[in-house]
Amino acid sequence: MGTEGNEGKGGTSAPRTLAEALRARGDEGLAVLLRARPDLLVPVPGDLTQLATRAGTRASVVRALERLDRFSLQTAEALAVAPDPAPYPVLLGLMAGDEGDPAIEAALPGAVALLRDQALVWGDDERLRLVRTARELLAPSPQHPSPTGLGPTVAEATSGMSPTRIQEILAAVGLPTTHDPVSAVAALTELFTDRERMAALLDGAPTEALGVLDRLVWGPPYGEVTPNPAPPVRWLRDRGLLLPATARTVVLPREAALHLRGGRAHRVPEPVPPAVAPARSVATAEGRPKVVDSAAAGQAYTALATVEELLREWHEGGPPVLRSGGLAVRDLKRTAVALDVPEPVAAFWVELAYAAGLIASDGEADERYAPTPAYDEWLELPAAERWARLVAAWLPATRTPGLAGGQDAKGRTLSALGPDLDRGAAPEVRRRVLTLLAGLPAGASPDPDTLLARLRWERPLRGSAAAAGTDLRARLATWTLAEAELLGITGRGALSSPGRALLTPAEAYGDTPAPGTATPDTPTGPDTPAGPHPATGLTPTASTAPTPTTSPTTGPAADSRPAGSGPAPDAGARERGADGGISVAEAAEGAARAAALLAPLLPEPVDHVLLQADLTAVAPGPLQRPLAEMLSVLADVESKGGATVYRFTPASVRRALDAGQAATDLHAFLAAHSRTPVPQPLAYLIDDVARRHGHLRVGAASAYVRCDDDAVLGEILADKRSASLRLRRLAPTVLAAQADPAALLEGLRAMGFAPAAESAEGDVLITRAHARRTPPRTPPAPVPDGPPVPDATLLGAAVRAIRAGDQAATVVRKEESGGSGGGDLPRTSPAETLATVQAAAMTGSAVWIGYVNADGAASQRVIAPVRVEGGFVTAYDHTADEVRTYPLHRITGVADVAEDQL
Repeated sequence: MGTEGNEGKGGTSAPRTLAEALRARGDEGLAVLLRARPDLLVPVPGDLTQLATRAGTRASVVRALERLDRFSLQTAEALAVAPDPAPYPVLLGLMAGDEGDPAIEAALPGAVALLRDQALVWGDDERLRLVRTARELLAPSPQHPSPTGLGPTVAEATSGMSPTRIQEILAAVGLPTTHDPVSAVAALTELFTDRERMAALLDGAPTEALGVLDRLVWGPPYGEVTPNPAPPVRWLRDRGLLLPATARTVVLPREAALHLRGGRAHRVPEPVPPAVAPARSVATAEGRPKVVDSAAAGQAYTALATVEELLREWHEGGPPVLRSGGLAVRDLKRTAVALDVPEPVAAFWVELAYAAGLIASDGEADERYAPTPAYDEWLELPAAERWARLVAAWLPATRTPGLAGGQDAKGRTLSALGPDLDRGAAPEVRRRVLTLLAGLPAGASPDPDTLLARLRWERPLRGSAAAAGTDLRARLATWTLAEAELLGITGRGALSSPGRALLTPAEAYGDTPAPGTATPDTPTGPDTPAGPHPATGLTPTASTAPTPTTSPTTGPAADSRPAGSGPAPDAGARERGADGGISVAEAAEGAARAAALLAPLLPEPVDHVLLQADLTAVAPGPLQRPLAEMLSVLADVESKGGATVYRFTPASVRRALDAGQAATDLHAFLAAHSRTPVPQPLAYLIDDVARRHGHLRVGAASAYVRCDDDAVLGEILADKRSASLRLRRLAPTVLAAQADPAALLEGLRAMGFAPAAESAEGDVLITRAHARRTPPRTPPAPVPDGPPVPDATLLGAAVRAIRAGDQAATVVRKEESGGSGGGDLPRTSPAETLATVQAAAMTGSAVWIGYVNADGAASQRVIAPVRVEGGFVTAYDHTADEVRTYPLHRITGVADVAEDQL
């Protein structure tokens, strides 16, 4: 079976259907279509007719249109208002207008080729056809106005008009009357499309009438009129320049509007994407990239510290899981206060830790969030590798923290860590934003407005989203810029060197266009004009520039592999989503490259602090882990930043003593890790708290207090603040309480005492944090927006299966005497079936069989029998492209295949 098809089976004539156009493509052309529209592969079509039918379904066409760039979409919209079929010069006139536009003339072949690649347009340049479903979606109608702002044609607008009224219009514009409405409509259409005669007609129009046309010319083309319209409107209506749409509505015919527009279908065609400009306030200096990298490295370290602080906060068990899933609003607020960040930022850190597999629900009856065992492993990694783990989880994640706090379509609040936060477009937008940042000069931050304008050009809004003005991609891009800054991928708004390493080499230097955009630098045929790439500005070299001939978009290989789909995807692209997102493996690979660049930029952990006389300690940089953990118990963090300030208080010192430390241990720890002498106030504080610590003992009676000094107990009883504890003296050195031991401990501490808990044996209980961990959990898998792009292996197998199925469906049988030779399943007797199959096995020829499987499904197959024995035939199945065995009793009949069909 060859890889290149013919333009239909019947000869070299132009294709008459989309199926014939697909049949004329080569295998690479089919692979381009299936890669651009992976939904067509679910399930794999049986033949090219099924593929063409599926490519024309409404859901698939809508999905394909939503992934076109603005100029390609404008090209499709122009074809929807053009005659069907439309020659290429007519389409060019609708796009460039009467005066022409070099930019449009250069970009249009790529746009047409892209539409051909995606099977939205088929046919040669003389007969360009938009698939019927796309035409129905894009053509203007009163219920669904066209983005072009054009109305119906003269023929469509006059379809319900009386013949007498049409003749009156002809007479008003100075045309001779005709004998039938068809010729009358044709004459009026010819007048409106004749530039000279139409200009002469409008020269005699009243000024007010021209003003009415100006209001309707760019849409909407409909206007309301009264039963007795004003003279300017009556003048236009009498001459057919306004035709009745309903009893009180008139419409400007499409041909008249195009004349007034100078032939353009769109008011502002956009053949070239808007450039992303650097922010005006940023002056790119020679040393700025180093400043950006330094700022990004500092922010990356802050990101690691924030995630560690979050996990320490949830170390003994985090907040409960809502019944509907997710984090309660009050728990998110509490987490934001603990991290000292706004609630949206707290939601981002929580979602990032969840995406990295560091936190999850524990699955218990009182379900709570807690760190996972992977968190302990993550803590042991070097700082750069820990950052890489976070970034590798962020890039391909479909969960969108920015939606937390909003509402879904049913008005329900979306909570952090809850369901319904997945947005399949998020990975592609993140990757695309980083790629656009990489295209700016090193150290330059983008102007957000130009960045969003570029993204809107690459994926323009359509339908309900355009009407409502809800641009999810713009919101995702804004969140991406903020999240990249928080993670240290960007510094001061500019892409850092580690951030650039997250991308592929082509993306890192701005050489990769957005998925689904036309790339006219790739030849579509022998006459694709060589010119700059609309997305990158690159010009094809002499070896790739096409040779000019007469056809603007096609050549001898028309529809076999029309280009415009860009270069062949790299290996990583095979695992990406349909929108060109990033795979988990590709994200991990890029994060590893970025970590290698980030490691030298991160500050080295220090092993000392600076103790000060005001009971504070200053950490001049990130602390080594054992030092940081001990200091977090002994002191409270007062301020964060480049240097963290810790404050020692009686409560913090008591916390260290409760954890089992003695006063001598604390003095030794501070002396060993301080570059300054231990201040006397701090030493006095430790000794004073230690002297009082454990003087009172609290146990379970329900609770009791004992003390060798009965005067202290008397002081407690005399204090009014102890009333809530309901204490009574059992003995000179023992008080009983009706509160539980924990409440009793807190109450006495609030009164200024330093009690210690004791066991039933009288030993002091050491208070330690009990780590709570979930069972092993896997990170949440990204939820792609539609089926993923198939890899090369799947594409090759699918194309072979479709080709084989198409061959079986279109194969021609040899004419038998008295046989019809039609396309029905062959019917032969068992003896004839056995004899024909045995003969084919001996001669090595192929036969056409009708087969019914175990489920009763009938099919037609072309097989080449190899062996016939035991009631079975083993044969190479051209339809399945593999060797199979078939029971003879399930073969309904057999026929020889015409020799010219193999």
